[in-house]
Amino acid sequence: MPQDDAFGWIDAHHERRLAAGLVRTLRPRSADAPLVDLAGNDYLGLTRHPEVTEAAAAAAREWGAGATGSRLVTGSTALHARLEAELAAFCGFEAALVFSSGYTANLAAVTALAGPAGGVDGALLVSDEGNHASLIDGCRLARAEKAIVPHADPDAVRKALAAHAGRALAVTDSVFSVDGDAAPLTALAAACREHGAALLVDDAHGLGVLGEGGRGAVHAAGLAGAPDVVATVTLSKSLGSQGGAVLGPARVIRHLVSNARTFIFDTGLAPAAAGAALAALAVLRREPQRAARVREIAAGLHGRFVAAGFEAVRPDAAVVSVRAPSPEAAVRWAADCREAGFAVGCFRPPSVPDGISRLRLTARADLSDAQVTAAADAIVRTAPAA
Repeated sequence: MPQDDAFGWIDAHHERRLAAGLVRTLRPRSADAPLVDLAGNDYLGLTRHPEVTEAAAAAAREWGAGATGSRLVTGSTALHARLEAELAAFCGFEAALVFSSGYTANLAAVTALAGPAGGVDGALLVSDEGNHASLIDGCRLARAEKAIVPHADPDAVRKALAAHAGRALAVTDSVFSVDGDAAPLTALAAACREHGAALLVDDAHGLGVLGEGGRGAVHAAGLAGAPDVVATVTLSKSLGSQGGAVLGPARVIRHLVSNARTFIFDTGLAPAAAGAALAALAVLRREPQRAARVREIAAGLHGRFVAAGFEAVRPDAAVVSVRAPSPEAAVRWAADCREAGFAVGCFRPPSVPDGISRLRLTARADLSDAQVTAAADAIVRTAPAA
C-alpha cells in the first residue's frame, strides 16, 4: 500500500455509510440558538439556572479551571468530597465516588467489580441487550465471562445466573436511553438474590426524574442502600453539569479507589463541574416538583403522538421515542423539525441496537405548555410518509 494511502480504506467506508444514510456530522450551536431544545438531556432545565452557573464560576475562581491531576494525586478537592457525600445522602447510598463522566463511571464499576482481582477469577456478567454503550464497553473490557440476555427479562437473568457457579454481576440501565422504557428493577434484584449475585444499575436517566423528589429509579424501587446493589449516575443530565458517580456500599467505593483504572489514571472532574452539580442538587432538593413536571410533559407528548397514529414507546421517565420509516426519513424528519424551530434527537444504527431509526425527544421541566404544544404540532406536521 502506498505510504500516502494508509487511510484510503476510510473513503470506501464513508461511501458505504453515506449510501445507508448513516453518516454523522457535527452541528455546533451558538450560545443564543433560537431553537426550542427537545434533543438534549437537560431534564430539569438547570444548565442555565443562575444558581448553577454562578456556582460553576465561583468554583473556577476559587479552585482554578482544572482539577490539575488524577483524583489520587492532586485532583481531589473539598468540592469533590462534598459532592460525593451529598449525592450518596440524596440517593440513599452509603458512599459515592465522582468521575470525570458517566461513561468513565460505568467503565469503572463494571471492570472493577466483574474483572479478575487479587487472585479471584472474573465474575459472570449478565447484561441486558438494550444497555447503554458505556455498559457494553465495560463488559468488553472486564475480561469476564458474559451472558447477553433479552431486554428487560428477569427470567432470562435468572436462567443465566442458575447456569453459573461462581460470582456474578447483573448489569442494566434503569431507564433505557433509546426508547425511554424502565427496567423491572425489583424483579431483577430478586433474580440476583436467588443466586447471590450483585446488581449494577445505570441510573443516568432516572436521577432527577424518578423516585421521591427525583432521587432516582433505584431509590423508587426500594433498592438504594442495599448491600448487593450499586448504582451509577451522570451529572450531565438532570443536574445540568458534567461528570458521573458510582454509588454503593462503602467497601465497593473503597475497592474502586484502588482498582478502577478510569478513576486511577484519569484527571479528576473540573471544580467548576463539581460546584455546578452541587448547586443543581440544592435546587432539586428545594424544588422537587421539577421531577413531576418532566414526567407530565413526557406523558403528554406520548399521548399526542399515539393519537396521531405514530408508533411511540410509553415513556417511563423523560425520553419519548417515535419510530421513523428509515434512517434517511429520520434525518429528514429531524431537519424539518429544526426548520420549524425545534431541535429533536435522531437515532439511527448503530446507536439503536434493533436497527430501527427514531426521533428521540426529551422532556424538560422548564418548557411551557405552549412550547410543548407547538413542538408536538411541528413533529406531527412534518412526519414522513410510512
